[in-house]
Amino acid sequence: MKTLFALLILFVSISSTAQDFETLKDKEELTKQEGYFNFWYSEKEDKIYLKVDQLDQEFIYVHSLTSGLGSNDIGLDRGQLGGTAIVKFQRAGNKLLLLQPNQDYRAITDNESERRSVEQAFAKSVLFGFEIKDESEGAFLIDFTPFLMQDAHGVARRLKQQRQGTYKLDKTKSALAMQRTKAFPKNSEFEALLTFTGEPEGRNIRSVAPDASNLSVIQHHSFVELPDEDYDKREFDPRSGANFISYQDYSTPIYEPLTKRFITRHRLEKKNPDAEVSEAKEPIIYYLDPGAPEPVKSALLDGARWWNQAFEAIGYKNAFQVEMLPEEADPMDLRYNMIQWVHRSTRGWSYGASVRDPRTGEILKGHVSLGSLRIRQDFMIAQALMNQPFKTSDDNYEPMLEMALARIRQLSAHEVGHTLGFAHNFAASANGMTSVMDYPHPNLKLKNNQIDFSEAYDTNIGEWDKVTVAYTYGEGDNSQTEKQYLDAVLKQAETDGFQFISDSDARPQGGAHAYAHLWDNGENATEELNRVLELRNSAISYFSLDNIQTGEAYSVLEDVFVPLYFFHRYQTEATAKLIGGLDYNYATKGSNLKPVEVLSTSDQKKALEAILKTLDAQTLAIPEQILSLFPPRAFGFSRSRESFKSNTGVSFDALGAAATASDMSLGLLLHPERANRLIQQKSLDKSNLSLEKVLEELVKNTFEKQQKSSYQTEVQNTINFNVLKHLMNLSASQQSIPQTKALANATLNQLKIRFIKDNTSLSREMYYRIEQFMEEPEKFEVIPSPSIPDGSPIGNFQCLNE
Repeated sequence: MKTLFALLILFVSISSTAQDFETLKDKEELTKQEGYFNFWYSEKEDKIYLKVDQLDQEFIYVHSLTSGLGSNDIGLDRGQLGGTAIVKFQRAGNKLLLLQPNQDYRAITDNESERRSVEQAFAKSVLFGFEIKDESEGAFLIDFTPFLMQDAHGVARRLKQQRQGTYKLDKTKSALAMQRTKAFPKNSEFEALLTFTGEPEGRNIRSVAPDASNLSVIQHHSFVELPDEDYDKREFDPRSGANFISYQDYSTPIYEPLTKRFITRHRLEKKNPDAEVSEAKEPIIYYLDPGAPEPVKSALLDGARWWNQAFEAIGYKNAFQVEMLPEEADPMDLRYNMIQWVHRSTRGWSYGASVRDPRTGEILKGHVSLGSLRIRQDFMIAQALMNQPFKTSDDNYEPMLEMALARIRQLSAHEVGHTLGFAHNFAASANGMTSVMDYPHPNLKLKNNQIDFSEAYDTNIGEWDKVTVAYTYGEGDNSQTEKQYLDAVLKQAETDGFQFISDSDARPQGGAHAYAHLWDNGENATEELNRVLELRNSAISYFSLDNIQTGEAYSVLEDVFVPLYFFHRYQTEATAKLIGGLDYNYATKGSNLKPVEVLSTSDQKKALEAILKTLDAQTLAIPEQILSLFPPRAFGFSRSRESFKSNTGVSFDALGAAATASDMSLGLLLHPERANRLIQQKSLDKSNLSLEKVLEELVKNTFEKQQKSSYQTEVQNTINFNVLKHLMNLSASQQSIPQTKALANATLNQLKIRFIKDNTSLSREMYYRIEQFMEEPEKFEVIPSPSIPDGSPIGNFQCLNE
């Protein structure tokens, strides 16, 4: 392998340079690299001269980051892929223009005039203009350096968007980076070290930079030969679970859809198409970042390799492989599908991205970025849930480590799945954990007052994943057309009871699907929430100082308690979606899938009962024996984004924790879109659950509930104040329809009467707030609860692929 690379990366002396361009004869210390684009590097000038010998010939251009900033919130990571574009060089006078044609609007026809009419109708983009330095036998020499010395990846723009400061590229502190600037037969790779100077404004940028006024990153640029035309596009079906590209084809007959959609996939063909089982002509190979440490490295390899099970199921042998990246290989080289281990200052999302041919959707490079801090969070979840793990020994970390590694295996498979062309399937958990493309919450059980971690996460590829692989990569026999084969795959999935529902329908706030949720478990979300609350209660009952190791600060114990206290948060999200929920599919005409139906009243009422448990002081009051273990934060252990927040200064805020948890539940239960759906559903069927009933039960189970102790009474008072706040939110929201506002206001008026009768100091305060709100609702300002600590991968709404 090393010999091969040595032959590919051949440095040529200045004597051979003269044979190409006269201009280069006077340049000293030039080194030449030959490949897809030949170029010369002048160390003295720190310039790259590029030879362009094919005008109007399209190729792929990709920009990316070789090195990042290390901040999840800013979102500029090591190995991050940027945009993928089809480009070509065109001559314009004494210049060469790097032109990006418009791929969104096309005319796929042999009629050149028709093609030209579409090209002229829509804008194209000139990415750069180069002065022609020399010309020889139809080839052109350009100074390529200015192109590399621009902020193609948009680092400065991103910093400004994230309010981290206004930065400008400082070319006096920038230079070409030649270590990974190489030419290969089908691709040429270039890098530059770019420094951005400015005044830092955000805490995030200050936390990751040694000098936040000077930020240096390495940007990578790839010029890649287009693949041949032997790739066969495959039509997209919304039931398939595959991702897709789309464009407008104006040569389409009027009676056919203008918008064309094709799935994204790697090229894969059998060596022997007629054999039931065959090796691939070219297997799909992924390479693991050697920077991943053990035992993480083995876990990542194991999880990613699960996908071969799905390819075996469609008759391939060793078609999907995962290996360690060779020492001499460059992870940014587009010939390598990569699984990269990425470090950040805070925990964040992982994602699977890809470089695709914009013309066809063919995946040319899969690139997985896995956040290295995620495994520590899963370790801490297990640490919080175990029954006194460090009571007898500080070395009893293996059970926690194994659960964390099990999660990493699943995460590796999940993100690789995205780069194979697959979308999230958030309905998989309701079908019995049938897909690694769902977001998994640890599936734990209580056994003999101990939590069983043995089935926390998947250990193999899911049955739904085999469906998506069959649709995306499978081939029918000679008796079937491709369409017949694909329809048969989806019909069988319907018969087997599989359901595919993806991102927007599963989100906890605006989503309405009753069976597709993020981070949930169980066929029935309500039953699972009740079980999770029982498990949470059990784990809290035996939580103690022995959940941390000897010598660790008590402040560490407080942070370990966070994921346990909020352990019910995602199942609460799932259960809340059942209220006003819908069961629907991405149905097509001719399929047996039901388009949509309202969830039964019985199921909605049970969901409401379970949600109300999360608003009970007995659920949310942290036991007093645990509170005694949470002193003010130790020196050197200040609160972080993943800690409990406090309204009591340095001391632990027990009421604030309850305020945070109840705020979460109420924000889900009284979301305006959910309330509006309840109004509509009740109007269509009087037996459906009504918003009026929801509000009535909410008041009954909060304001009318009596608690046993003064501490629990204050916790309940805290919850009740949040109820009042969210009723006002519901009334004031621009999303709420008039009927929703009317019912929210009616409930507020009923509470006013109640507060007059109670005549306590808190009742008078709440009465005053309602009066103030009713008089000037436009001046209403929410009194915030302490914000909830980060739980799921931070920024999951930005996480297209976590």
